Amino acid sequence: MAADQQFWNRPIATLRAELADRESGLADAEAASRLRQAGPNRMADWRRPALWRQFLERFRNPLILVLIAASSLSAITGDAASFAVVVAIIAMSVTIDFVQEVRADRTIEALRHSVALRSRVRRGGVETTIAAEGLAPGDRVLLTAGDQVPADGRVLAARNFFVNQAFLSGEPYPVEKRPGDPARPAEGLADAGNAVFAGSSVISGSAEILVCATGGSTQFGAISARLAPRPPETAFERGIRQFGGLMLRLTVVLVLFVLAVNVLFHRPWLDSILFALALAVGLTPELLPMIVTVTLARGARALAERRVVVKRLQAIYNLGAIDVLCTDKTGTLTEARISLIGSVDWRGVESARALSLAAVNSRFETGLKSPLDDAILARAPAGPDGWRKIDEVPYDFQRRRVSVLAEGGEGRVLIVKGAPEDVLALCIEVESTSGETAAFTPAWRARQLDRVAEFGREGLRCLAVAIRPVAPDLAHAGLGDETALRFVGLLTFHDPAKPTASDAVRDLRRLGIAVKIISGDRSEVCEHLCRTLGMPVAGVLTGTEVAGMSDEALFAAAESATLFCRVTPQQKQRIILALKQRGHAVGFLGDGINDAPALRAADVGISVDGAADVAKEAAEVILLDHDLHVLRDGILAGRRAYANVVKYILMGTSSNFGNMFSMAAAALVLPFLPMLPIQVLLNNLLYDVSEIGVPLDRVDEEEVARPHGWDNRYVRQFMLMIGPVSSIFDFLTFFVMYWLFQGQETPFQTGWFVESLLTQSLVIFIIRTKRHAWRSKPAPALAVLSCSVALVAVVVPFSPLAALFGFVPLPTVYFWLLGCLVAAYLGVAETAKIAFHHRYPAA
Repeated sequence: MAADQQFWNRPIATLRAELADRESGLADAEAASRLRQAGPNRMADWRRPALWRQFLERFRNPLILVLIAASSLSAITGDAASFAVVVAIIAMSVTIDFVQEVRADRTIEALRHSVALRSRVRRGGVETTIAAEGLAPGDRVLLTAGDQVPADGRVLAARNFFVNQAFLSGEPYPVEKRPGDPARPAEGLADAGNAVFAGSSVISGSAEILVCATGGSTQFGAISARLAPRPPETAFERGIRQFGGLMLRLTVVLVLFVLAVNVLFHRPWLDSILFALALAVGLTPELLPMIVTVTLARGARALAERRVVVKRLQAIYNLGAIDVLCTDKTGTLTEARISLIGSVDWRGVESARALSLAAVNSRFETGLKSPLDDAILARAPAGPDGWRKIDEVPYDFQRRRVSVLAEGGEGRVLIVKGAPEDVLALCIEVESTSGETAAFTPAWRARQLDRVAEFGREGLRCLAVAIRPVAPDLAHAGLGDETALRFVGLLTFHDPAKPTASDAVRDLRRLGIAVKIISGDRSEVCEHLCRTLGMPVAGVLTGTEVAGMSDEALFAAAESATLFCRVTPQQKQRIILALKQRGHAVGFLGDGINDAPALRAADVGISVDGAADVAKEAAEVILLDHDLHVLRDGILAGRRAYANVVKYILMGTSSNFGNMFSMAAAALVLPFLPMLPIQVLLNNLLYDVSEIGVPLDRVDEEEVARPHGWDNRYVRQFMLMIGPVSSIFDFLTFFVMYWLFQGQETPFQTGWFVESLLTQSLVIFIIRTKRHAWRSKPAPALAVLSCSVALVAVVVPFSPLAALFGFVPLPTVYFWLLGCLVAAYLGVAETAKIAFHHRYPAA
């Protein structure tokens, strides 16, 4: 689109006419109609296919397609019954997987919507709050400091309105936005001073905007569509993918081996193909995606009951994996009930003037007010006392101060309030309580910084207040005006530690998690808090020190430091990335505009329900209660979810693989197939049913005591130790049955089906725990499903369905022998498992 056709370059009167804009905003019916036309206000890559399409896509699995094709050939040659049973079994297996995943997806979608971005709009002349997804072109949206801009739009009205749009335009500092038509067409977003764009965040002030583009039509939506960003692959996702690749390679080798053997022995080619494909289906861990999704969704539901909302399922695993938690202290380790303790001048004498000027600054400040502002206003509740605001320079995290240009009894002055070291560095004069002024020498400046450090050692935070008289006609303030200041005094504040914080930090350390504090406060304040909580401090890094370090130096320093003080948003992000570079799984808990970069950089970003919109959007986990005890519950849920997924994987790589390998090897020594293809598929379906209970299983306490990490070597070694145990007993069963049934094909296949399904469904009680099996209770659902499948295995040869699957009733002596073999197998598997976990104690 030509530059002069972009909505920010067009006359506002024309845009309002095209969008039928009115002062009262859209009517509800009109908004609904426009929403249907434009679609939901969300990025295109968030949309999910229709349910019917999701279901049919599961049949795109090449193994399933080839199996259906081969069984169709079987039907053409006259075996229509086998074709019908094969299709029914495949449909049942796919349906089980599909239903479980859809239920899990709906659970997580509902949780995500509960903390979705919301916007204040003017509808039918009434201000109301709606989900940002429900915005339509022509809506009037009201924005204030801390909001995330939900759509692209033109500014209709604004007051000291500054936004951060660095991710779109690259500007490092907040940009002021004003209403009006451009004097000349803006070439890029950076020049569009009359428009705001989706994804940017409001730093200060307020505004009313007219929505001109939503969803994929926004500038951010266009970038997203081109880049199609995907969250970085976690170690868990990478491990699952590598496990799938391993099983695929094993499957291909076994299938080719079975086909080659059967061709060599001149066996019926169609039966051989069907048997090989059935083995491939049996080896494929087709339930793995469902097990992962349902396990994580169950963890998400459990956390929702504890008022923790997970926006992305993989965050459950990430929570369980973290071994370093970085957090701000305010509201997490402290009560966030900040009270003003006192205000003093440069001599340390109580100063009402410092408090009065700070109150004027706080009253007129339009940015996102901090608890410090609330404490100031609580101690100075009187009105503006004749002061009138002219302009302001909003707070940003580089300057760490806010300046208000105001006019009062002493004329027009710039009142500056902020971090002591930053404000003091700009002062050239000092003012005492009596109103006298003097030159602010370096020695006096050092004395004030010493006083600030002394207050910090007592656990008190400080703000400095300074002024600068200006010309009576100065109408606008800028960064250049924050010079040659006159120091007025210091304000001190206290924020008590939470009574529960000490126990929460101790609990996290017991779970193997190092807690590190990343704060904008001075180191003395943070160290006092750590002493109060009984939290040992191994090292302290300041923002100044971080700024002077190379990435390599920071990698080592971040490992040992406990406190990071006076850091900027970019430095927070660097610290998180440094810890990740050292191999840590890092969680970051933050709630401010300045925390968004670090939240995105962490393995799992954690925020709170009352946080700034931009922080909540960047986070994957939202705490509805600002409490580390709740976060501990999330970490435990993640570790339980991981443990249950690993159970299924270990089953697939040991017992299940051992059985399929045995059947493939049996083709070398038996004059017939050890099982009919349809029997292999039925075996696999029933085995899948027995595994549905895995996500619901209990997890031993020692399994959640330490952070977990994916280890492919651990999985391979388990397969190499337990898999052969299964195969050895399978071959022993072959010889027993071949002798017992005197080489008869149908009884042998029936007996092998029963034995195979019994061992697979019962060995889960061995593999599910690192303890002795009798010392760990399974969940009732898993026990019932596994035992029911074992019972079906015994009963089905005697049922009316036996003939359909090629089964015959088995003699009593077989079950005596079978009982002995299964008991021996479970005993040896238990011994091998204990030996394995002694050798490989942790993954």
